Amino acid sequence: MAQLIELPQLLVGEGWADYALLDSGEGRKFEQYGPYRFIRPEPQAMWKPRLGDWDAHGEFVPGSDEDGGGRWQFTKPVPENGWPLAWREVNFTAQCTPFRHLGFFPDMAPVWDWMDGMLEGKSDPQTLNLFGYTGVGSLSLARRGSVAHVDASKKSVAQARDNADASGMGDAPVRWLVDDAAKFAAREVRREKRYDGIILDPPKFGRGPKNETWRIEESLAPLIADCRQLLDADSRFLFLTAYAVRMSSLSLAGLLDEQFAALPGRIEHGELAVREAAVPDSETRRILPTAIFARWAND
Repeated sequence: MAQLIELPQLLVGEGWADYALLDSGEGRKFEQYGPYRFIRPEPQAMWKPRLGDWDAHGEFVPGSDEDGGGRWQFTKPVPENGWPLAWREVNFTAQCTPFRHLGFFPDMAPVWDWMDGMLEGKSDPQTLNLFGYTGVGSLSLARRGSVAHVDASKKSVAQARDNADASGMGDAPVRWLVDDAAKFAAREVRREKRYDGIILDPPKFGRGPKNETWRIEESLAPLIADCRQLLDADSRFLFLTAYAVRMSSLSLAGLLDEQFAALPGRIEHGELAVREAAVPDSETRRILPTAIFARWAND
């Protein structure tokens, strides 16, 4: 029986050669993406910035409503079609998107490492990445075995394929699927498919390729129920993240506890975060929270 760990945990990304959180404060964050620096909104940065000058190439100025909108303002040239970055052996393209992010989520780096460790020693593991976006997580998983990468956006899946080619992984065992994540998972259940690990990063609201509506409060529970049917006692993990939602990681953990009680392992929950780079004249490096998570681990 999976044990629910009630005390929340913190997964902290430390940055790497191609990414750093340089500073944050007053509702914004200042980040380095390769040779370029950007300012983006961050409501959870309630403190004051530590650096006096944020010398950025561009800033995303949000719209008037909290659910999206806004535009980039550039003060220095930035490649319109993106520029190359790398994480471990995975190469990918960063780009200033209309959705305020840059084509990947750097706070997921410790999750990619965790999944890799969970699959260690498993012979040709089969994994599923739902809402897979531009494929950095899928390419990380593909270093261990076969991956089904599912996203409703043709553009995102095309970018994921390009990232695979850039990484020299064009022939990696990845199925690149443009599909509605919930419908795909339900079909896999009917096919009696089985996976060794599942990662899912559902949006708060979204639409599938055939205009299917996704609302996390209504749609997540049945999707997790289907994901449970795709895993068994020999599977290794399920990792669930949620961004910009008015809920606690405890609620995500409770959902997993309901579904995974009959399996071995443990259920954990907490927050993803990124640690700021070192700042002159300061001995501390602040931690900026970014998302909540819950996971089932069977190691």
